Amino acid sequence: MSYPDDLLYSRDHTWARVDDTTVTIGITDFAQESLGEIISIELHPLDSPVKQGEPFGVIESDKTTAELISPVSGDIIGINEDIFDDVGVLECDVYDAGWLITVEIDDLGELDSLLDADDYEELVDQVQGRR
Repeated sequence: MSYPDDLLYSRDHTWARVDDTTVTIGITDFAQESLGEIISIELHPLDSPVKQGEPFGVIESDKTTAELISPVSGDIIGINEDIFDDVGVLECDVYDAGWLITVEIDDLGELDSLLDADDYEELVDQVQGRR
């Protein structure tokens, strides 16, 4: 599986699309496939602060319930309301229509701790025991 080169990735299987100081966040294909069929999602409300490495919501699937871990710190400035009407979009378009939140990032230096597409692919391979 290849991952979009224009994104950064966390070890918690979320992605970040950076546009100046605004960061759009979602889950990766690997996370979605690991979860299975997604049943529901809960996100922290607009204007809530999030911290890098801490939860910004919960996702429930037919296999498990998992916390959604933020790749950056800042305030939530946008929520993808469409996913509440159709969580299925997370199973078919995680990198575009399936985005979850946008955050006004506090510290651009936090981006240095995230992985590029190649490094994230290596991480997934390790998790799956391929390397």
